[in-house]
Amino acid sequence: MIRLQHVFKSFDAGRTYAVEDISLDIEKGDTLVLLGSSGCGKTTTLKMVNRLVEPSKGTIWVDDMDISAQDPVALRRRIGYVFQGIGLFPHMTVGQNIELIPRLHGWPREKREERRDFLLRQVGLSPQDYTNRFPDELSGGQQQRVGVARALAADPDYLLMDEPFGALDALTRETLQQELLVLKSQLKKTIIFVTHDIFEALLIGDRIAVLHEGRLEQVGEKKEVLSNPATPFVRDLFAKPARHLAEVKDML
Repeated sequence: MIRLQHVFKSFDAGRTYAVEDISLDIEKGDTLVLLGSSGCGKTTTLKMVNRLVEPSKGTIWVDDMDISAQDPVALRRRIGYVFQGIGLFPHMTVGQNIELIPRLHGWPREKREERRDFLLRQVGLSPQDYTNRFPDELSGGQQQRVGVARALAADPDYLLMDEPFGALDALTRETLQQELLVLKSQLKKTIIFVTHDIFEALLIGDRIAVLHEGRLEQVGEKKEVLSNPATPFVRDLFAKPARHLAEVKDML
C-alpha cells in the first residue's frame, strides 16, 4: 500500500542527511509507528509520503504509483493528515472544517453533512452540539478530535499522524489514544503514526520502526522489537522506561 525504497533527505545539498536510506513497507490496514527522539527524521519521513517534503533520493509508492509522478495537491487530498498543531481554520465552524476536503472533491451537500455527522459521532462529539462551534470555543482535546474527523472526512485509505496527542495533558492524551484504537478497529485505515513516546508506540502500533539520527535501526512487530532488539540503541531505548518504572516502584 505504501512503500519507501532507499529514501534519503538532505536539506543542505547532500552535506548531511536528515533521513538516510530508509526502506519501509506499510501493508493495508496496518498501523506503523515511527518512533524516535526529536531530530531523528521521523516527521521528515512522514511528510515525504504526502510530498510536504520532497525526497532527495529514493522512491515512494502509494497504491503502487510513484508519488513523484503525481500531482501533490491531489495526492494530499487522498491522504488524511493529523498533526500536533491541529491546524483547524479559525474562521470556519467545526462543520465547515470537516466538510472542507469533501467539498473540494465535489461531494453534494447532503453527502457532506451525512459524513460530517457520522465522523463527529465517531470521535465522541455530538453533531447537534459541535457542528456550529468555532475552534476557539473548544478544548485542546476537542480540537484534536475535530482534526481527526477532518482528516477522515473524504474517507481516505491512509492516515498520517504526526505526534497528534503530544501537546495534550496526560489524561486527555490517554483518552484519545483509546479512542484511536477504537477507530482503528472500526475503520480499518492504513496509518503511519509518529511519536517519541515508547508507551504510546507500543499501545498504538501494529509494527514499530525505530529511527535514530536519520537511520532506520529496526522495524518489526512489537514483540519482535521488544524481545529481539537489532541494535544496542534499540535495546537501550526500551530498557530505559523499564528502569524508570522499577525506580518509581521502589520509591513507592
